[in-house]
Amino acid sequence: MTVVKGRSAAAAALAAGLVVLAAGPATGQDAPRTAWGAPDLQGVWDFRTATPLERPEDRGDQAFLTEEEAAAIEQERVERNIRLWEAPPRRTEAGGNVGGYNNFWLDFGTNVIEDRRTSLVVDPPDGRIPALSEAGRRRADERRAYREAHPADSYTDRSAFDRCILGFNTGPPMTPGFYNQNMQLFQTPDYVVVLNEMVHDSRIIPLDGRPRPEIESWTGESRGHWEGDTLVVETTHFSDRHSYRGSTSDRRLFERFTRIDADTLLYEFTIDDPGTWTAPWTAQIPMRWNALPLFEYACHEGNYAMPNILGGARLEERNREGGQD
Repeated sequence: MTVVKGRSAAAAALAAGLVVLAAGPATGQDAPRTAWGAPDLQGVWDFRTATPLERPEDRGDQAFLTEEEAAAIEQERVERNIRLWEAPPRRTEAGGNVGGYNNFWLDFGTNVIEDRRTSLVVDPPDGRIPALSEAGRRRADERRAYREAHPADSYTDRSAFDRCILGFNTGPPMTPGFYNQNMQLFQTPDYVVVLNEMVHDSRIIPLDGRPRPEIESWTGESRGHWEGDTLVVETTHFSDRHSYRGSTSDRRLFERFTRIDADTLLYEFTIDDPGTWTAPWTAQIPMRWNALPLFEYACHEGNYAMPNILGGARLEERNREGGQD
């Protein structure tokens, strides 16, 4: 669980009309540097935001919110939190839907990003993730059919999130989710470490140009280098046991970390996977400095979800065999 509850997510000092992909972000004059002269990206960074990953369809070609629209969205988020905090408890009944976490555990953020963009996706210009390729659609249909027929035959049928292997917002790439929306970054001249609060996963990223081992992993093999004041990380060699939004293990991920000023780290990522989408796509997430420390998120500790999910599935099987609903 994140220790941060009241701090606003997001804020990049970008002009509202800026074409972000054309020139890229400019590093602020007051952005700190390390003792060895590199941009200092270290710290705990909060990536909560009320801005959605994709532009809502009803926004059409609207790339930016008006001040009034942004204020209304933020006010609605605050009022919703108050309403759910003050709501009376609701009992569940055996055999019914037991629901999920209540609002105490959720931490979506209450602020849109500072330039009021209507989506975190900046390319394509419509703010939407490109359409699935033919192969991507076919795999999505196959996954959907399998999950309907085999929701819990084994623990391997459950997601990496259910199994506490990876966090749902850690990726890579990192994208805002339900809670635990912080990342801590460490630097040396030769390495960068990206530690996600969610499931306390750490990516150790060499900066010395060493070749990748021919080994696949859940989070891929990352290599970093500097382009001016921007840290660029390319990740490949993903395992086919985990997929980001249905992507293949052949996907290539490019991440860019730029310290805009003392309080803002601009995180940008591009995913290139022709086996899943008809075009690459890019998103930008302004992360905000967080002065509070991270605590370990021990996903497995006291987690009865997996035995209960599998036990419930076995009970349903016995009931069907016995002719019970």
